Amino acid sequence: MSLNYNFKFKNMKNNHIDYIEFKTKDLAQTKKFYSEVFGWKFTDYGPTYIAFSWSWIDGGFETTDWEIVNGVLVVLSHENLDEAKQNVITAWGKISVDTFSFPWGSRFQFLDPSGNELAVWCKDDES
Repeated sequence: MSLNYNFKFKNMKNNHIDYIEFKTKDLAQTKKFYSEVFGWKFTDYGPTYIAFSWSWIDGGFETTDWEIVNGVLVVLSHENLDEAKQNVITAWGKISVDTFSFPWGSRFQFLDPSGNELAVWCKDDES
């Protein structure tokens, strides 16, 4: 297995935890709870997603009708999404959600060999 580690871990823009996403059944209740208990600030991104700030790390909540089993998604950042995706595939990871765009970038989600789901995002050049 040959991974492209030309950044040699000195470029901390790549591969660090940058954002976390949780699932929720009720955005309004979730927003009320976390703003009252922890003082988090929220930004609405449509009827199914809110982002939070004012915690040590930023993140978001996405609504779901499914039972919440593994309710958090850790999101890593990388400057080259295609390279990160190929590294996942080369290391026997599985792409669970293919690359898609959102307001300030693009991302994909993957399963590691143990079945943990994570995501990798990259800021769009225009952002």
